[in-house]
Amino acid sequence: MQSPPPPAPAPLPGARHGRDPDRAIKRGPRRVSAEEVAATQRDRLFDGLVREVATRGYDTARVSDICHAAGVTRPAFYALFSGKQDAFLAAYRHGISVVSQLMEGAYRDAGPDWPDAARAALRTLLDVLASVPAFARMALVEVDAAGPDARRERDALLHSFRRFFADAGPGPAVTGVDRDVLVSTVVGGIHATIRGRVAQGRAEELPALLPVLTYAATAPFLGPDGARRATRPTRPDDGPSTTAPCAPTGQP
Repeated sequence: MQSPPPPAPAPLPGARHGRDPDRAIKRGPRRVSAEEVAATQRDRLFDGLVREVATRGYDTARVSDICHAAGVTRPAFYALFSGKQDAFLAAYRHGISVVSQLMEGAYRDAGPDWPDAARAALRTLLDVLASVPAFARMALVEVDAAGPDARRERDALLHSFRRFFADAGPGPAVTGVDRDVLVSTVVGGIHATIRGRVAQGRAEELPALLPVLTYAATAPFLGPDGARRATRPTRPDDGPSTTAPCAPTGQP
């Protein structure tokens, strides 16, 4: 018996408009549970928060702005979150979980060869962030302003990305080069490059970074020749791009 397909990833925060009429809680004979109402309000607040933080900046975005963007009342906001930072952290964690799930799927589906898997995970990361620039800015740029807890979450995320290098091999046999430090340096460099492009308001250009980031990720483990091969598409069209679930087709 064939196993059922895995569930589709949840929408990335910021991919939808919080005030979309189709997301309003419908009145009628069917009673909507309190849990369902809270889940809907939470998701709309995630979208409203990401868009407001990306537009205004974390320090300037107010709870009232977020509630207006989400079409949710302040009492409903405070029933779900203790404040703006609490809501930011919840949206950040949820969004990172969605991105990580998509990257892990791409890594797994690319096949047994680590260079192909690493390139697929990187391509997915770049495509997904480019498809929802508001989330990219919130998660990569505004996280720095959201307090020490948010920065710890960011650091933990970067540490978790080391798992994509578990199959990379031992790295260069060079005296004084620690593999763990090398992986951390590669991950940090990739993050800094992506963040810099997003901070410049050029998130839509992220997919163009795939060759250089693939080279940077693989060269320390494969050498220059192996890294050059890793940057080449595995198929002539390199396959379809990966957008975030519910990502808008036009401007955010």
